[in-house]
Amino acid sequence: MSTARGSEPWTHHAAKVNGLRIHYVRAGQGDPVVLLHGWPQTWYMWRKVIPVLAERYTVIAPDLRGFGQSSKPVDGYDKRTVASDIYELVRSLGFEKVFLVGHDFGGPTAYAYACAHPEDVRGFAILDVSITIDEAEAASYFTRLFHLSFNAEPDLAVALVSGRERIFLTHFYRDCYNPGAFTLEDIDEYVASFSAPGALRASMAHYGALWTDLAHNKENAKTPLRMPVLALGGEMGFGDFCVTAMKRVATDVRGGTIPGCAHWIAEEQPEALCRALLAFFAEVGG
Repeated sequence: MSTARGSEPWTHHAAKVNGLRIHYVRAGQGDPVVLLHGWPQTWYMWRKVIPVLAERYTVIAPDLRGFGQSSKPVDGYDKRTVASDIYELVRSLGFEKVFLVGHDFGGPTAYAYACAHPEDVRGFAILDVSITIDEAEAASYFTRLFHLSFNAEPDLAVALVSGRERIFLTHFYRDCYNPGAFTLEDIDEYVASFSAPGALRASMAHYGALWTDLAHNKENAKTPLRMPVLALGGEMGFGDFCVTAMKRVATDVRGGTIPGCAHWIAEEQPEALCRALLAFFAEVGG
């Protein structure tokens, strides 16, 4: 599933929300679906998904603060604040009730949005990430995933990575079930984005907020989400643990594992992801 350059079904826009410029792409017509990316990515991670969803829905795919063409402030990278940007963007576009889809950091951002505005979320899909509410579990991720601690020290990380962005980023894109899912053109797109002045440091600021996010998650978990939730993990990623983790913070959870992929579900298995999302939206009334 690919879209040739120049034939994209989306258009680029920017909105002023919370004093920031938030860049987003938009495609299609119908009920709104908001796609939230993770690290080290931008809205571009959804390039294989947007054309399919846009046949039935209005698709909004923003760059989160600190990423891509959106503003890169010095602070405000906890997921509650990032979710507030997205909520205000949605409202500025005239939408109220939305479907949320979040991958990686986009998942906790969507969770924070759903907790703050449950009446405005028709359904919530979370992809290959967990909502962590336990300090020991959080610490285990820092032990197993080197970049969590590395990125949380932005001065050192930026000093070591600047000028070597392609080497650093390609390590993550190739760490997957299907390395061919990322073409050289795709990697060029990401490298250009993260090589822009201030981009790498701003993206890493999300890691400095992880312990604040944990405290917020623990507080939010006291009131479990009641809207429908779809939790999907990659076969070589979080797998079925995505469902297990979401059942700790939500009451109406379904999902499972997408075979033939690791963390990068939208890029490794876009067809399977689109089928799952469309079935979920239809099930919950979209």
